[in-house]
Amino acid sequence: CTALFRNGSQFQRWKYMTRLATEFWVHAYIKRLELQNIPAYVVSHGDNTAGVVLVKVATLDGQACLMHRSYDLQSEDLSWTELSSGPESDVDKFIAKQRSYDPDLWVIEVESSSGKHLLEQD
Repeated sequence: CTALFRNGSQFQRWKYMTRLATEFWVHAYIKRLELQNIPAYVVSHGDNTAGVVLVKVATLDGQACLMHRSYDLQSEDLSWTELSSGPESDVDKFIAKQRSYDPDLWVIEVESSSGKHLLEQD
Protein backbone atom coordinates (compact mmCIF):
# COMPACT_ATOMS: atom_id res chain seq x y z
CA CYS A 1 0.00 0.00 0.00
CA THR A 2 1.14 3.52 -0.61
CA ALA A 3 -0.15 6.52 1.24
CA LEU A 4 0.38 10.21 0.58
CA PHE A 5 1.01 12.58 3.44
CA ARG A 6 1.63 16.29 3.52
CA ASN A 7 5.04 17.52 4.61
CA GLY A 8 4.87 21.29 4.51
CA SER A 9 3.79 22.27 1.02
CA GLN A 10 4.76 18.95 -0.57
CA PHE A 11 3.13 15.57 -0.67
CA GLN A 12 5.41 12.62 -0.05
CA ARG A 13 4.84 8.92 -0.56
CA TRP A 14 5.08 6.59 2.39
CA LYS A 15 5.01 2.86 2.01
CA TYR A 16 3.29 0.91 4.72
CA MET A 17 1.84 -2.48 5.09
CA THR A 18 -1.22 -3.51 6.99
CA ARG A 19 -0.42 -6.64 8.95
CA LEU A 20 -2.76 -9.57 8.93
CA ALA A 21 -3.10 -11.58 12.08
CA THR A 22 -0.81 -14.57 11.68
CA GLU A 23 -3.53 -17.10 12.42
CA PHE A 24 -5.72 -15.63 9.66
CA TRP A 25 -2.82 -15.76 7.16
CA VAL A 26 -2.00 -19.38 8.10
CA HIS A 27 -5.59 -20.55 7.60
CA ALA A 28 -5.84 -18.72 4.26
CA TYR A 29 -2.50 -20.19 3.09
CA ILE A 30 -3.51 -23.73 4.00
CA LYS A 31 -6.84 -23.24 2.20
CA ARG A 32 -5.01 -22.07 -0.96
CA LEU A 33 -2.87 -25.20 -0.81
CA GLU A 34 -5.94 -27.41 -0.30
CA LEU A 35 -7.55 -25.90 -3.40
CA GLN A 36 -4.48 -27.01 -5.38
CA ASN A 37 -4.55 -30.50 -3.78
CA ILE A 38 -1.29 -29.86 -1.93
CA PRO A 39 -1.31 -31.34 1.58
CA ALA A 40 -0.26 -28.98 4.37
CA TYR A 41 -0.35 -29.19 8.16
CA VAL A 42 0.24 -26.87 11.09
CA VAL A 43 3.07 -28.58 12.95
CA SER A 44 3.52 -25.83 15.53
CA HIS A 45 0.86 -23.27 16.49
CA GLY A 46 2.48 -19.96 17.37
CA ASP A 47 1.15 -16.61 18.52
CA ASN A 48 -2.22 -15.89 16.92
CA THR A 49 -1.51 -12.27 16.11
CA ALA A 50 2.20 -11.79 15.50
CA GLY A 51 4.03 -15.12 15.37
CA VAL A 52 6.73 -15.71 12.77
CA VAL A 53 5.87 -18.38 10.18
CA LEU A 54 8.26 -21.02 8.88
CA VAL A 55 7.13 -23.17 5.95
CA LYS A 56 8.80 -26.54 5.56
CA VAL A 57 8.42 -27.99 2.07
CA ALA A 58 8.98 -31.77 2.19
CA THR A 59 9.55 -33.22 -1.28
CA LEU A 60 8.76 -36.77 -0.12
CA ASP A 61 12.20 -38.08 -1.11
CA GLY A 62 13.89 -37.43 2.23
CA GLN A 63 14.72 -33.81 1.32
CA ALA A 64 13.15 -30.57 2.49
CA CYS A 65 13.62 -26.84 2.41
CA LEU A 66 12.57 -24.30 4.99
CA MET A 67 11.18 -20.93 3.95
CA HIS A 68 10.68 -17.77 5.96
CA ARG A 69 9.56 -14.27 5.18
CA SER A 70 12.20 -11.58 5.25
CA TYR A 71 12.11 -7.83 4.83
CA ASP A 72 14.36 -6.13 2.29
CA LEU A 73 15.31 -2.71 3.64
CA GLN A 74 16.28 -1.33 0.24
CA SER A 75 13.14 -2.26 -1.66
CA GLU A 76 10.88 -2.19 1.41
CA ASP A 77 9.37 -5.48 0.27
CA LEU A 78 8.63 -8.72 2.06
CA SER A 79 9.67 -11.87 0.27
CA TRP A 80 9.93 -15.57 1.03
CA THR A 81 13.51 -16.83 1.15
CA GLU A 82 15.09 -20.19 1.84
CA LEU A 83 16.36 -20.47 5.40
CA SER A 84 17.61 -24.06 5.28
CA SER A 85 17.56 -27.05 2.95
CA GLY A 86 18.87 -30.58 2.77
CA PRO A 87 17.96 -33.89 4.37
CA GLU A 88 14.57 -33.63 6.06
CA SER A 89 16.01 -34.74 9.41
CA ASP A 90 18.51 -31.84 9.32
CA VAL A 91 15.75 -29.35 8.50
CA ASP A 92 13.68 -30.76 11.39
CA LYS A 93 16.64 -30.25 13.76
CA PHE A 94 16.97 -26.67 12.54
CA ILE A 95 13.26 -26.09 13.20
CA ALA A 96 13.54 -27.58 16.71
CA LYS A 97 16.42 -25.21 17.46
CA GLN A 98 14.41 -22.21 16.22
CA ARG A 99 11.39 -23.26 18.29
CA SER A 100 13.58 -23.40 21.42
CA TYR A 101 14.38 -19.69 20.85
CA ASP A 102 10.89 -18.58 19.84
CA PRO A 103 7.85 -20.23 21.41
CA ASP A 104 5.53 -18.01 19.29
CA LEU A 105 6.83 -19.58 16.08
CA TRP A 106 4.42 -21.16 13.59
CA VAL A 107 5.61 -24.12 11.53
CA ILE A 108 3.64 -25.29 8.52
CA GLU A 109 4.62 -28.46 6.68
CA VAL A 110 3.81 -28.73 2.99
CA GLU A 111 4.12 -32.12 1.28
CA SER A 112 4.85 -31.75 -2.40
CA SER A 113 6.99 -34.04 -4.51
CA SER A 114 7.46 -31.21 -7.01
CA GLY A 115 8.37 -28.69 -4.29
CA LYS A 116 5.34 -26.51 -5.09
CA HIS A 117 4.44 -24.28 -2.14
CA LEU A 118 2.52 -21.27 -3.62
CA LEU A 119 4.50 -18.78 -1.52
CA GLU A 120 5.53 -16.89 -4.65
CA GLN A 121 1.85 -15.90 -5.02
CA ASP A 122 1.83 -14.19 -1.65
